[in-house]
Formats: sequence, C-alpha cells, structure tokens
Amino acid sequence: MAYVRKDAATLTRAEKRRFVKALLELKRRGEYDEFVRMHMEYFASDGEHGLRAAHMAPSFLPWHRQFVLELERALRRVDSSVTVPYWDWTRDRTTTSAPWTADLLGGNGRRSDHRVTTGPFAHGEGNWTLKEGVTEGAFLTRDLGRPRAPIELPTKSELEWALKDPVYDTPPWDSTSGKGFRNKLEGWGTGAGSSSWRNHNRVHRWVGGAMVGGASVNDPVFWLHHAFVDLQWYRWQRRHRGARYLPATPPGRRDEQYGRILASHQKMPPWDVTPDELEDVGRIYRYA
Repeated sequence: MAYVRKDAATLTRAEKRRFVKALLELKRRGEYDEFVRMHMEYFASDGEHGLRAAHMAPSFLPWHRQFVLELERALRRVDSSVTVPYWDWTRDRTTTSAPWTADLLGGNGRRSDHRVTTGPFAHGEGNWTLKEGVTEGAFLTRDLGRPRAPIELPTKSELEWALKDPVYDTPPWDSTSGKGFRNKLEGWGTGAGSSSWRNHNRVHRWVGGAMVGGASVNDPVFWLHHAFVDLQWYRWQRRHRGARYLPATPPGRRDEQYGRILASHQKMPPWDVTPDELEDVGRIYRYA
C-alpha cells in the first residue's frame, strides 16, 4: 500500500519530531553522510566529460526521484511511520514560515558567518557536524533570501511556465536547452544573476549557504525541496497524459551528447534502475 508524502506546513508536532529524530539517527550512524558523498560524486556539469546523470541532463528528475526514495527508505528503516515532506516554496515564502521553524529545520543563519544556531540541526546542538563538503566548515550555514544581494523564491506563475510545456526535454539535452519541461524546472537560464536561475536552481540560491553546490545535501531542506520538485513531475505527467521521458533512444556516435546522457531504458548509476521504470511510482507513494 502506498504511503503519503505531506506538505511540511501541515505536519503535526509528532510527525515533525519523528522525521527529525530519524534524520538525526541516520546522521549518527554515518548513513547520512553517504548521501552527501553520492550527490557530490554525481554533480557533473555540461563542461565535464563523461556521463551526466544527476544534473544538466534529462535524467535530473528520475535520478533525484530515486535519490529521495533511497533516503526515505533509510528513514523508514529507523521509523516506518516517517515519509519525506515537501516544501511548497510558491506558498511558504518567508524566512519564518514552514519549514524554517525551531521544531523542524531551524531558521536562518546568523549575519556574521551564516551559521545556523536554531533548531535540531544547529551545530551547537552537537548532532549535525558537517563531515563531507567542498569547504572545511563543520556547521550548517544558510543565507535565506540573500539580504546582501536579494533574490525571490520562484512564483506560481514561474512554475506554471515549466508545467505547461508538453515536451519532457529537447536537444541538446543539457543546461542550454531552451525548451522542454525538464530544464525549465531544473532552472538553467541564460544571462547573469538571478535571471539565470529558475525554479529548482533559484531555490538552492535563495536558501544559500550549504545549499549552494554539490554538497547541498548537508542541509536537510534539500529533501523537502526535491520532494516538491518531484511532485511537479507527477503533476506534469497528469497534465500531459502520454508524454514520456526523452530521449527514448541514446544519441548517436556523432552526437556531442553520445555517452553523456541517459535514454529512457538505460540504467542510472549508481542504481540498477532506468528512467522509464521511475515514471510511475504510484504503488510506492503519493502526495497529499
């Protein structure tokens, strides 16, 4: 029977407590840091050689769907009642609304060094020391809204701009794809500054701190953000019945994307699962 992923703003006190407790237990066991390492390993950009599975590629959505599922399965081994909630950043748009409460993810970082000092993941609590990352910092950092160079979270209309595109993805299948739902949701744009970050990408920038870069998994909001991104794929599928993951076949040898992106039937590393196998997860979970 499918379990339910809920809006973070609707969680009861008990649900918040169980979710936090399970995350802290994974961290204590060392399992959580494995997820940070995995995301860093697969955080490859257009300019790098070799396969891109997690970002700037058609498999962005199925790869992260499987990634969130793996974390959720680990949480449920600790507490079978726990599921990953989602953060609706088109509605909960302030630095004090869900999920930035003391009983869930804690609040913003302090002005001097962006160090998070409130909530269960504050370094001062002694349970959330960063061990994997691109810097040596041991504490969680956030810079919600970037006051020194302010940006806004994506709006409902900006999300709708992505959802109404009837095609999953288009050539050249990377960060420069101007059409297609995948890149409009992932959010690689042209130009400089906040206009070049849309939807998913802009949320990472809005949170700031640890959420910027390959080690973004260090901030637990990563999972709530990607659960909401995953919900958008589900909504897009329901709106565009019959639309499927693209490309259906791998690029040819003369194509610059040969060996660099995954077709629908190809397995996504590091798992034994393909994008088309992840298009329907209704038997595993659903969204409230």
